[in-house]
Amino acid sequence: MSAELISILVLVVVFVIATTRSINMGALAFAAAFGVGELVADLDADKIFAGFPGDLFVVLVGVTYLFAIARANGTTDWLVHASIRLVRGRVVLIPWVMFVLTGALTAIGAVSPAAVAIVAPIALSFAARYSISPLLMGAMVVHGAQGGGFSPISIYGSIVNGIVEREGLPGNEVALFLASLIVNLVIASVVFVVFGGLKLSNDADTDTDKGAAGESDEGDKNAEDDASRLNPARIATLAALVALVVAVLAFDLDAGLTSITLAVLLSTFWSEDSRNAVSQIAWPTVLLICGVLTYVGVLDEMGTIDWAGEGVSDIGVPLVSAVLLCYIGALVSAFASSVGIMGALIPLAVPFLAQGEIGAVGMVAALAVSATVVDVSPFSTNGALVLAAAPDVDRERFFRQLMMYGGIVVAVVPAVVWLALVVPDWG
Repeated sequence: MSAELISILVLVVVFVIATTRSINMGALAFAAAFGVGELVADLDADKIFAGFPGDLFVVLVGVTYLFAIARANGTTDWLVHASIRLVRGRVVLIPWVMFVLTGALTAIGAVSPAAVAIVAPIALSFAARYSISPLLMGAMVVHGAQGGGFSPISIYGSIVNGIVEREGLPGNEVALFLASLIVNLVIASVVFVVFGGLKLSNDADTDTDKGAAGESDEGDKNAEDDASRLNPARIATLAALVALVVAVLAFDLDAGLTSITLAVLLSTFWSEDSRNAVSQIAWPTVLLICGVLTYVGVLDEMGTIDWAGEGVSDIGVPLVSAVLLCYIGALVSAFASSVGIMGALIPLAVPFLAQGEIGAVGMVAALAVSATVVDVSPFSTNGALVLAAAPDVDRERFFRQLMMYGGIVVAVVPAVVWLALVVPDWG
């Protein structure tokens, strides 16, 4: 049995154990990375740790730290009230506001995880307050980010169009953008209907007046009034959130390092509000995501991903190779960098695209959409941010929901985009 096949089987075992026993999948993945790396691939510790996602670790810690402070001092409550006023109390519109907001951010140049890091904590706080499904809200945020992610001036769009040009393939920037936008818009619409979006209230008053059992209406009113007021701590936190957006979008600074810095500054001046913020960082999620991605790094280091891709491209039947490459892109991207997968898969498609039997524009769009639409997976950066940002949820249950939803997307979307974008250009 080849080393590549062994590494894939070990990954399957990790999933089975984690889903049947109460063991953090990240801890299992670290153990698997050590075992496979040392015993099968003959990798030393430095090469095993090379796959540790240090940047994602800092993003997860920094963003959840900053928004834990924002929740503690009431800033997120204030933002919820501001959002309600913006849509004139129609809660049913809020998921779409979040979809459009993240889509606009990525369309004008924000990296997708940065846009999700900014919007997801606010969106999920809103979901918790108004009993909106966190899966619905999280999916709307991620699909919004991916919907705008391939505009001609976006990061993803620039990267893919650059690869297409470098490989000498015909390209169409508008077609790529519209393909991603339409697919994510359709998926968001389905998610909105399936997970109760149509049942959301058109009037937030009935929800905002809810209080805990035994509380008086006057007490509820006072609490609502307090949540709608600004104070120095909330003003400073809002300024920090604006600074985060500007730093990430205008100056291309790291979202994680910027978030931690801003959180430390807020903690220095308002220590009472942030005393418990560090304990509210989503440490189990950080362990889970970093462990799995470290193992994926071992797979990449030992050539398992390239081995699978090259095996597909050598099949010799262009349509079959095309759909399998879409599935590989979706599956691997659910655990790894979408940009990295696109950078690897598009060149692998060049040999059979050169035969002229399959249109390059449709194939590139199908690969790009397949490799990014699955970012709602809890193992991807965007899905991990959504999981970490959700307050007042059973994280294990929410993790399983995201994993199941991500699995459905992986199973269905590549075939759909293949049928819609690749098959019509065949021959």
